[in-house]
Amino acid sequence: MTSVPRRLAWIWLFLGSAAQVFAQGGPPLLTDDPGTPGNKNWEINIASTQFFSPGENEIEAPLLDINYGLGDRIQLKYEVPYLFDSDEAAGYRGGVGNSLIGVKWRVYQQSDEKGWNISIYPQLEVNNPSNSKARGLVPCGPRFLLPVEITKVLGPVEVNFEGGYRLTKNGLNERILGLAIGHQFSKRFEGLSEIYDDVVQAGTARSTTLDVGGRYEFHKGLLINFMAGRRIIGGGPGSGQPTFIGYVGLQVQLTRDNESKRHPGH
Repeated sequence: MTSVPRRLAWIWLFLGSAAQVFAQGGPPLLTDDPGTPGNKNWEINIASTQFFSPGENEIEAPLLDINYGLGDRIQLKYEVPYLFDSDEAAGYRGGVGNSLIGVKWRVYQQSDEKGWNISIYPQLEVNNPSNSKARGLVPCGPRFLLPVEITKVLGPVEVNFEGGYRLTKNGLNERILGLAIGHQFSKRFEGLSEIYDDVVQAGTARSTTLDVGGRYEFHKGLLINFMAGRRIIGGGPGSGQPTFIGYVGLQVQLTRDNESKRHPGH
């Protein structure tokens, strides 16, 4: 085993061995999970994200992420940010980012709450009719992401894994892997941790980040989500991979049964 996979294996083993953890992906994490809002329920995230790398900074403010439950196993998604980008040669430039359209389908769910849950989550990223692509603020679309999400409860531990590929028509493809864990410290607060690995194919760039964060429900159906992390493997000057990532946002859950949780119940 090479040094990089060995380091990843040890980190994932450490994360997965913590006691009394219950993972749930999705905002504020990069890793997603098989959970959906539930039939005819809404989950709306209004957030700001930060990606800082040597020579370039990118901020999304606001990032609008709208999700709708179609039945208990399907989630429809639309996401669009307003971008601010800067490099060493110039200050910040702003513009509308690419739109992301997705459909999550939980293809397998065991009746036991501690059983397996598996979903697929195809997402299409397209350029909006603005000048952001011409100004170099966004990558040239379309780009297609096809990940698989898996959760499994092992005693007091729930493991949340995501892996997939991002296919790019006018660029290099990417492979993503994510592992998330969490701990419900109280009825209102959930602590989170995540390791996320993003590799640009052909070996041109790699970024593995480790982050921590949480969700705090200050009112029924209203949550503050936050996360901060740093790159621990890969990157370097000119790679375009972030050395720091961050997320802070408000999540609004509009549910028919007035419950503030995703389905299946995490």
